Amino acid sequence: MDAPIYLYTGPEFGERNDAVFAVKEAMRKAHGALDEYLFYANETPVSEIVTILQSGSLFTNATCVVVRSAESIKKKEDVGAISAWVKTAGEGTSALVLVSDEIAVDAKLEKVVPAVHKKIFWEMFEDRKVPWLINFFGKNGYRIGEEAAEDILDMIENNTQALRSECARFFLLFPKSHEITSADVEAVLSHNRAESAFTLFAAMASSESASRRLELSLDVLQKIRLSKDSSPVMILAGLASCFRRLALWHALASSGQSDDFTLKTHGFSSKKAKAQYSRASSIWTAGQTAAILAGIAAADMEIRSSGALFEDVLLQRVVYEAVVKKGASCAAYESAV
Repeated sequence: MDAPIYLYTGPEFGERNDAVFAVKEAMRKAHGALDEYLFYANETPVSEIVTILQSGSLFTNATCVVVRSAESIKKKEDVGAISAWVKTAGEGTSALVLVSDEIAVDAKLEKVVPAVHKKIFWEMFEDRKVPWLINFFGKNGYRIGEEAAEDILDMIENNTQALRSECARFFLLFPKSHEITSADVEAVLSHNRAESAFTLFAAMASSESASRRLELSLDVLQKIRLSKDSSPVMILAGLASCFRRLALWHALASSGQSDDFTLKTHGFSSKKAKAQYSRASSIWTAGQTAAILAGIAAADMEIRSSGALFEDVLLQRVVYEAVVKKGASCAAYESAV
């Protein structure tokens, strides 16, 4: 039997969380009551996590420990401690689930996990997103057309976790069998939605002056940070997704593939999306877009290594460098805006 250790990585949070849930459900089916723990690798010592795995529980039949930010586990002694536990775990009643927003973790740690227990959850391909939404609404007793589904994708981060959470609002507001229209989407999501990385990008790419865009963007960022979805890593991941789409827009335009059919096949279906990315492409060149993406990646690494102390400063710096300096570092000379 394979060792009870799992590694789930990648940016598709919804399907990744489903996989974690499936591990827990399998353990409940096999052992009954289950003790569940959630830790962050950059906050809790690996030695403490291993102690819990080794000790088990006095009150339940099994223990499942989920460790997020697993990419932070790099020290030789930490990997060694996990490896030593795996060798003795056998068919025991404890399981360890390692989770990361990154594609991969330290190579030594990956080797500890059986191949059948490893999976990368990639972001959905563009041609899967609309069908996924139509199917999701259908399973819940509702209908939705392609245009309305595309409008939703323009307003919500395109991972299944965010889509499920936001689209659940429709099920509270409309009766079963109702067909969700673009007008419904506008009414429910535009007027009532919480701020997100998508609305942050919209503020950064608005038609206002740079100083006004900065003001609006920092206001949106503050609202996100005060919300339940305030994880800086998720904010940066969402923002990176938007700028990667902008990089794709530039690539299509430079190769002369900006016709409606090509744009639609690459995820730019609605008039709103086309207008937004057309406007964004006039603000940032392809080179500046690449520089902004590099800045986002650098900020992500700094946040993961430095912890919570400088999160807000680093997030604000990302916004400032993108809006005001168009991807240039704050260390560079800057004239007045």
